[in-house]
Order: sequence, then C-alpha cells, then structure tokens
Amino acid sequence: MSSEKCYHCGLDCEQEIIHFDAKNFCCNGCKSVYELLNKHTFQTFYELNKNAGVKPETSQLSQFEYLDAESVFESIVDFSEGGTTLVSFKIPVIHCSSCVWLLESLQDLNPNIIYSQVNFVQKTVQISYKSSQMKLSEIAVFLTQLGYKPVINLESSKEHKKTDRIDSDLIVKLAIAGFAFGNVMLFTFPEYLDGKGYWLDQFKDFFRVIMFVLTLPVVLYSSVDYYKSAWAGLRNNRLNIDLPISLGIIVLFLRSCYEAYFDISNGYFDSLCGLLFFMLIGKYFQQRTYKALAFDRDYKSFYPIAVTRISFEGQENILLSDLKKGDRILIRNQEMIPADSIIIKGEAKIDNSFITGESQLVEKQVGDRIYAGGKQHGTILELEVIRDVNQSLLTQLWNKNAFHKKDSHLDTLINVISKYFTYIILGITLLGAIYWYFIDISKMFQVICAVLIVACPCALALSSPFTFGNMMRIFSRKNMYVKDAQTIEKMAKVTHIVFDKTGTITLGEKANIHFEGEALSEVEKSQLASIFKNSTHPLSQRIVPFLHADDEFVPLTQFDEIAGKGIHATIQGKIVQLGSANFVKAPTSETIETSVYVSIEGKLRGKFVFKNHYRTGIKSLFERLKNYGISLVSGDNASEKETIEREFPTIQQLYFNQSPEDKMLHIQKLQEKGYYVMMLGDGLNDAGALKQSNVGVAIAEDIHTFTPASDAILQGKEVVHLYDFLQLSKKAITIVTISFGISFAYNIVGLSFALSGNLSPLVAAILMPISSISVVSFTTLATWWIGRKK
Repeated sequence: MSSEKCYHCGLDCEQEIIHFDAKNFCCNGCKSVYELLNKHTFQTFYELNKNAGVKPETSQLSQFEYLDAESVFESIVDFSEGGTTLVSFKIPVIHCSSCVWLLESLQDLNPNIIYSQVNFVQKTVQISYKSSQMKLSEIAVFLTQLGYKPVINLESSKEHKKTDRIDSDLIVKLAIAGFAFGNVMLFTFPEYLDGKGYWLDQFKDFFRVIMFVLTLPVVLYSSVDYYKSAWAGLRNNRLNIDLPISLGIIVLFLRSCYEAYFDISNGYFDSLCGLLFFMLIGKYFQQRTYKALAFDRDYKSFYPIAVTRISFEGQENILLSDLKKGDRILIRNQEMIPADSIIIKGEAKIDNSFITGESQLVEKQVGDRIYAGGKQHGTILELEVIRDVNQSLLTQLWNKNAFHKKDSHLDTLINVISKYFTYIILGITLLGAIYWYFIDISKMFQVICAVLIVACPCALALSSPFTFGNMMRIFSRKNMYVKDAQTIEKMAKVTHIVFDKTGTITLGEKANIHFEGEALSEVEKSQLASIFKNSTHPLSQRIVPFLHADDEFVPLTQFDEIAGKGIHATIQGKIVQLGSANFVKAPTSETIETSVYVSIEGKLRGKFVFKNHYRTGIKSLFERLKNYGISLVSGDNASEKETIEREFPTIQQLYFNQSPEDKMLHIQKLQEKGYYVMMLGDGLNDAGALKQSNVGVAIAEDIHTFTPASDAILQGKEVVHLYDFLQLSKKAITIVTISFGISFAYNIVGLSFALSGNLSPLVAAILMPISSISVVSFTTLATWWIGRKK
C-alpha cells in the first residue's frame, strides 16, 4: 500500500490517513497545527518550506510538568516579574527559514505570548510570556505541539550555561580525517615508486581495499555537514557554497572507486582524505574565530557603563567589570540595574520593557529583588548586588530587535555575491568538464574536483567580520564602544552630524555656576542636593558638588523627572520643582542664559546660572568636520547663540529651546532630504533622536546611562576625536574592499590553475585554509596599523 505525504510535516502517512480541508495528515497533531495556522491566516508558512517542522509528538506532554516546580522554574527562566516571564529554550530541530518565521510569530498564535526571538546559529528561541496566564510547562507543550520540542537539561539552567563550548563533533570528524589521511598516504606510497615489484603486485589489491575502508568514514561521517547544508539549501530552492564542495567529494570518491576496481590506478583516496582533513581544519579555524568574536562581544560591549559603588571611603564610579557580588551601589532615575540586586534603601518603580517588551512600571520596596536590565523611574536607590554582572544579558538588550536599524550596504553586497557565487562556480565546472572530456578525459575528474574545491568564498566571508571585529576593539580601547560591526559601516556613510550642546560640546565639570535669588538655608541646600542626586541629567550632576553636599542624601517621598523640562519632587513634606522657567512658571527674563530654576512650596526662590566652558579641542573638531553637514540642537535657551556662531562658524544650523520631540523631528527632516545622520547627545533627553538617527552616539561622563536606543557610547573626553573615528570607519571599508580583492584574486588564480589541469584536489584543499589565514592576517595587520596612528 503506497503512503501519502503529510501536508504539514512531509512525513509518510503510514497509518490511517486523516483527511481534512482536501489535504492529508499523518496524525491529529499535524491536523491541529494546520488548523491553528489556517485560523490565524498563516497559510504562507507552507509556501516557505513544504517540509517545515517535524512530526509533533502528541504523547507524554505531561513530561514538562516539572518545569512548574519553583526551584526548577527559578533555574530555567531568564527573568520573571510583574506577571511577565522570559525564558530561552534549545530547539535542535530549527533548520530553515520557515522554522524561524513560525517561531518568531508565536505571539500571533497565542495571546499569552508577548514576543519570541530565534537565534538560528545557537538553535534557541527566547520567549516572553504572561506567566500570570500561562505556565512554563504549557509553553513547552505548546512548542512541542507545533513540532518544535525543546531540549531541557542541566545546561539549560542559568548557572550551567556555557559561553564558549568547543564543537566536540567537529574535533572527532577532524581526527578521523587526519587518521585516515596519514594511513592512506602510507598504503599509497609504494605505488608512487617507479617500477613494479613482486611484493607490490601481490598486495596492491589488499592495500586498495584498506584505503577504501579507511576512506569510508571520512566520506560518510567527516563530510556529513557539507551534505546536510547542501541538501537543506536544495530543499529551500537555494544553492549554497556547500553544494559544489559536496559534489567534489562525491565525484572524487566515486572516481577513486572506479579506477581502483578496474585496476586503472590506486584512485584518489589519499587526496580525498587530505582534502577533508584540510577543509575541516579551515572550518575549525573559522568556527573558533567566530566564537572568539562573539565571546568578546558579550564581555566587552558594556565596559563603558559605570555604576556608583558605596564603600566605607564614600562613593566612587567604577566599571561594571569591577562590580562584585555583595557590593552596594546607587541607582538614579533612568539608570539601568546592572545586576540582580536587593533593595536596601529607597522605593523602586522598575521599567522592564527592555527585557519583556512591555512598558509597565513595577513597584518594589526595601528587601525586594530586582532583576538586571530593569530601569529605575523615580528616587535614588541603594542596592546590594546578589549576583555577578550578566553582561551577556545586557548585550542582548542592546541588540534587541526594537532598537535595530536598516541593514548595511556591505552586508547586502556579501549576500548578493554569495547568492551568485555557487551558480558561477557550477557553470565554470561544467565548461571545464566539457573541455577536458574532449581533450583528456583522464584529467577531467581532477579538474572538476579541483575547481569545486579551490573556489571557496571563505576568505570573502571572513574579511568583513574580522575587519570590523578588530576595529571594534580599537574603538573600545579609545573609549568608543559600538554595539555591532554594522555601526562602523554606517559611520563611514555619515554625511550630516547633529550635536546636542549640554554635556556634548560643553565641559560640565568646568562650568561656572552661581545662584541668583533668595538665599538658601543649609537644610534647603541638602534637600536640593538630594533631589539633584536622583537625576542623571548633566546639569543636575554639576549642581550637586556646587552645593557642597556630602555623600548622604535625604530620602524623597516622590520624584518625577520629565525629559526636557524638569523635576517634580517631594522631600520632607516640601513640594519642590526644578527646571526650566516655563516648568516652574517663572516670569520671562530679559537676559538669556543657561539656568535651572528653583521653586519650593510654589514659591520661586531663584535659579542656578551656568556659564559653560567648551571642551578643549572642540573648535578644531568642527574645523576638521567642514566637509560634513553640522547642526547643533539644544534644549537650552539661546543665550550663547552669538558666541557659538562666532567661535564655530562651520556649524550650519543652530536650534535652541528644542524639546526631545523637536530634536527627533529635525533629524527626520534631514533624512528626508537624503542625509545620512549621526546624532551625539545624552541618553535621557535625546533617546528619541538617537534612535531616529542612522547612527546614534550617547555621550557619557562619569555617570554612564545605559541607552539601548544608541548605536555607540562615547566617553565625553573623546568627543574631540570624533573626526578620527569617522576616518577609521572609512579606512575599515577600504580594508574590506582590499580583502575582497585578495579573495577574488585568489579565486581567479586558483581557478586558472585548476582549469588548466595543473592543480590537484589535495593542493586545492590545502590552499583553502591558507587563503582564509592570509585574509585574516591582512585585515588584522591593516587594522592594527591604521589604529595605532590615532
């Protein structure tokens, strides 16, 4: 009895066929999934991949009930608070675009799921769901019913997750190929000697059988990843680079069997084993490289983010890398919680939207636990760290889809080249085979294999990540921290730069401050200092030392900071307003200057007046940026307009009294005119503008505010070197272009020798990792050379 194919999973319906909606299903599970997808108008799922998913297991779904036990739940989930839980599952069966598409659409299939995000390389899916409505076991069951059963073991717990694991399977494959290569060469060696002796004639067939047996595990096991990749590409109507490599392996093996069996020669078993050995060395080298880059990203991306630690000596600003379990830290309004902590003093209103995707404030009291990644809204907090800094989690937050921007041109270029590369190579192989078929058929198979092996785009694929990865390290050593390699590419395309004024081109710690108005008592100074300590705004941070406040602060009962306007707080029963003249309803002044007005219990008491000092070297920076469009947008008044116009004539556009929305609108208008815009500003008032810009750079001084909307974080003192960073990014593009040229030249020369019949498959296999090493060496040396000159 012939079997039918299941419409959902593509497996044979060997049992009773279930007919539904004019389609066949192998079980009720597949039928249920189809009904679910069809109900939510997800019919296009089947157009992406006819064999998407795997056959669902409908039995033993109760096996996940243990996940709801409190101890297991706490060890598995990444985050759980306010009725929202974040969990990551390992899904080994993820294998194609339709798998990713379906797993990232779970929120459309289940209203209790907030969002889901797939990491295709690691075969994981991160799910944010409403734990008040759905159990963790039900999430696992739901995935299983869709055909994507999660694998849950000891490594799934947070304490045992590995950050850098060597692919042991690849090591075994490499060892087998190396063992076979050495021994096959040993048995092949006598046949390479001139002449024929009795001993060789008697045992050559036996030797060839041994060579065949030794080669079998290499072809059937060590090469299996290439076959799988090539087959997966064909199933998705896509030709990838592993297809010609797989064809070369199969052709070389079959030809070797043919020549050995008919006693034409000893075949190419030695070349085949050597080919796989050197190819796997190249693969191991590439895999280790990518893992090193990824590992480096997890633990160095957030070094510029500092936190205020409380010790017996007082307060000090330290890097996150120096923060340890048991330390006590201060968290101000709008600052990110860097590690899981317990509240020691203060009342928290935590925004977990960066983690959960939902903007909802969760109130916490003294003694409550706060998860890393939450953002404080309100008064200053004193916390005790109960777990080491999870910088890989913060990296995930910074790289969240909500803050992603358009793909880069170079990334698109590589994709286009890769798309047509295989077609070109297969075409060249066919033409070469036809030519040598009529000239010398004995060389035809050697030419085919050599062409298929030597034309490898590994060097092309490595040039971009290595160049930009090394450039990221150079930038970080110079106190500019970019979130990803694409940021450096985008910096090279910038045509217009928008500057904020306060804290960006001005130098906060050198600003002259004086207070105008009714004299403040010592108690009022202490109260105002306590309020300003809660704020991360540059002006607030300057006023605190001006008031000569010590490290102690008075608790606040209410604190609200409105971006671009001011602060409304209640302290020791007094209502205090601090900010702009309009915010505190102060009369309009005839003189214009940068000021922060003070209103206590509805009575205007005066204002803090600032005379800004501009950063040393900022004038030279604007002169060097003369080929760029330059705008300055500021929330301050126009008191320094004439000074700026006189001192910085290259600034083309000046805008004052700008709200956060005005800044964002200005950038949008520039983009509509065709400019590629970089924005430099602080993370509080300029978050919208940073996100709107093509490249958003958050400026940080001693207190570093985490800003997921930004593409980079630049230490304040390095602003004057912005031109150098822009030039380095352009030179990085030049290095990538040269690397492309080296890769293309290698392929052209290699293909020429291969087509001429003067290149053996073994030599081609040796050249593959050598070409990758040469490109990596060039990009490393080139980036080091240009980086050291800054």
